[in-house]
Amino acid sequence: MSRTARVLLAVLALVIVGNPLLLYAIQEKLLFHPVPVNEGQRRIIKERYGAVEEISIPAADGSVLRGWFQKSQADKAGLILYFGGNEEDVSYVPAQRDRVEGWSLAVIDYRGYGLSSGTPGEAAIFSDALTIYDTLAKRADVDPERIAVLGRSLGTGVATYVASQRPVRAAILVTPYDSIQSVAQDRFWFAPVGLILKHRFDSISRAPRIAKPALFIIAGADEIIPAASSRRLYDAWGGPKTWHVVGREGHNTVDFDPAYWKTMASFLASGS
Repeated sequence: MSRTARVLLAVLALVIVGNPLLLYAIQEKLLFHPVPVNEGQRRIIKERYGAVEEISIPAADGSVLRGWFQKSQADKAGLILYFGGNEEDVSYVPAQRDRVEGWSLAVIDYRGYGLSSGTPGEAAIFSDALTIYDTLAKRADVDPERIAVLGRSLGTGVATYVASQRPVRAAILVTPYDSIQSVAQDRFWFAPVGLILKHRFDSISRAPRIAKPALFIIAGADEIIPAASSRRLYDAWGGPKTWHVVGREGHNTVDFDPAYWKTMASFLASGS
């Protein structure tokens, strides 16, 4: 065997074996990007957002999940429970919720994000999401029969999981995917993703069993989630569903659309 051939085989072996091993080792760093919240941001939330309560919820393993509850003017209101993206500072969301009148809003940082302690991972985040839902459903100012889950990007997998486990009123899925495995396989076509992926967020396997209404908000110029991935989840959803495309926006700018929150408000007002 020539020296050139040996070099080419070595490179091929590195691609086939080395890259998957590297992906396995760094997949948490690729998937989870915790964003901190500093004291300045914390003060702005308290001073400027209005009617915002800072809340702490203990997780099953002793971690503490922290975030904000923005109360509707009603004594007992429906609740929008927000799950953010993998690199999202959710503290900005309460500044926008006044576009959904009559609903309270809860935004809680994933473990390891913002002011929450712990280390992020699929199983832990799913467990935390149910704990958050159960805790907030018991509040005197929350109507437990009117809790809607709102997920964005990574958070659509969390919202779908909660909808499969709890009697949510509706689900709103912004830039959703069918599974992380599907999205990752499309990007890392050279790797055996199915064998090495630890955090699958397999929404499509849960969707057929969910009979609740869902609003799918799709970024027309999404550069992260393939449209086919979102469509597969939509097609699999077991309940009534609405497909809404924001034509000019990308994955990270979909909420720039002036009708972003109004679309959600109309969906929730329609009896969802």
